[in-house]
Amino acid sequence: MAIRVRPGAPRTEAGGSRGDALVVRVTARPVGGKATGAALRAVADAFGVRRADVTLVTGAASRDKVVRIVGDPDRLARRLGALRWPG
Repeated sequence: MAIRVRPGAPRTEAGGSRGDALVVRVTARPVGGKATGAALRAVADAFGVRRADVTLVTGAASRDKVVRIVGDPDRLARRLGALRWPG
């Protein structure tokens, strides 16, 4: 799944979309991988899975990332649909 990370946000949350990517806002700054780690935790929370079930596939040093989420595909797809909204 594609995500777009917005570091330095007022609060951490996943929601909205940018193209095909789910937008993940994090309070952490993009220094030393802190924003990436916070984004992976936010994705896990948003999808109701353990942090260990979310892995970074590509984009370690980019705001555009691809992550893999382990879980029931139907439940994950429903949750993704609920998280995306125009904007």
